[in-house]
Amino acid sequence: MQDAVEKWMAIVQKHGQSHVFQFWNRLSAEEQQQLAKQVQSIDFSQLASLFEGSEESVDWSELSNKAQAPDAIRLNDPNVAFSAKDAFDCGEQAIRQGKLGMILVAGGQGTRLGFDQPKGVFRIGPVSNRSLFSMHADSLRAATRRYGVSIPMFVMTSPATDAQTREYFAQNRNLGLSEEDLVTFCQGTMPAMDAASGKVLMESPSSIALSPDGHGGIVAALDRQGILQSAAARGIEHFFYAQVDNPLVRACDPTLIGYHLLSRSQMTTQVVSKRFAKEKVGNVVSIDGRTHIIEYSDLTEEAAQRTHPDGGLQLWAGNIAIHVLERSFLQQAAQKSDCLPFHRAMKSVPFLDHSGDVVKPKAPNAIKFERFVFDLLPLAERSIVVEGNPAEVFAPVKNAEGSATDTPTTTRNALVQQHRQWLEQAGISIEENAKVEINPNWALDAEEVRQKIQPPFHIQVDTYFA
Repeated sequence: MQDAVEKWMAIVQKHGQSHVFQFWNRLSAEEQQQLAKQVQSIDFSQLASLFEGSEESVDWSELSNKAQAPDAIRLNDPNVAFSAKDAFDCGEQAIRQGKLGMILVAGGQGTRLGFDQPKGVFRIGPVSNRSLFSMHADSLRAATRRYGVSIPMFVMTSPATDAQTREYFAQNRNLGLSEEDLVTFCQGTMPAMDAASGKVLMESPSSIALSPDGHGGIVAALDRQGILQSAAARGIEHFFYAQVDNPLVRACDPTLIGYHLLSRSQMTTQVVSKRFAKEKVGNVVSIDGRTHIIEYSDLTEEAAQRTHPDGGLQLWAGNIAIHVLERSFLQQAAQKSDCLPFHRAMKSVPFLDHSGDVVKPKAPNAIKFERFVFDLLPLAERSIVVEGNPAEVFAPVKNAEGSATDTPTTTRNALVQQHRQWLEQAGISIEENAKVEINPNWALDAEEVRQKIQPPFHIQVDTYFA
């Protein structure tokens, strides 16, 4: 090990990062091994290049001016190339043929919810009190039941959530998923760097301050852990991608998948119509014939406020982080280490000073680097945008109670409203204050509700259909 350590000491010294080994002789053998492993995983040449380019900036004003509404399949548009039924039938056929897998991004902790565990463990069922993980697993199991096919779920964790996520699934019998159909993998990390000096920050004498490399790190993680290759071996050609904090997602939605397939799209993204110009969602736009996403904070006020003669927003499409991705497209992207750019964010990061004392800065002191999965969109030769009804596809839980949006209460209310509508469409009457919740394994959609329950039927109390 000593020879290897001397090699890495020389490398970090070359890049002006020799302080990483400052406390080496104080460390136990186990701590030395941990630090050596971290150092070996870092591309210090890449890190130096990223820091040297830290002053480079994107001209968001220019991009905003060039941004146009994306080429999209809009709700209730009679002029679309493919009908919703055509798409639904096509998507169902692909699912039955075993061509789909599901990616669930679950690297976040519930910090903003006042919850100190992985966000996926947070209980959100309005009547059942099921967790977010359970909601998604039930939805996928329902698709498996309907289509008579094995559909794997690939759960991406982060170093902060990986161990607890694996433990949660193990303690809950994989939430009904088979061992073969539950694949948990961890995204990569990037060191935090001192914004003034470019020095890698140390979290402790034996550990570099590392942060997840963003949801865009999924491309490298899928390739690094052999998941793209194993997916190809079992005949998976496309991935349905969603984030764990949105329980309204229908796992492997056949209509969205069908539009993706009929359009021969390499990457399809689902959007909702923005409620107002500066809503805090990414703006899905077209720039020079390619699909891009401009974050709400980067879109200029002038571009955000542009309207059509009828008053509708020109840049109307809001990103909800639901995608369908062609496996071969991901494999092509994975072969290029620089296929996705790193984005820089200034953050307050505690660190160890030269004396070994922990410093907790009161202002942002560090640069964090992360990649975004939506930066794949402009790389696609063929991509489409599909509008969804927010009442059916988007009710994320992000903020603690008392916040203006995306709280546990707003999410639970959205679930209740969707399931109430399904029941009422079947002719079932429901007391105004009664909560209803439908497990997708009982009924996956409104049509299946009509097949399961017949009027006259009156619901007076909170009811869970499972």
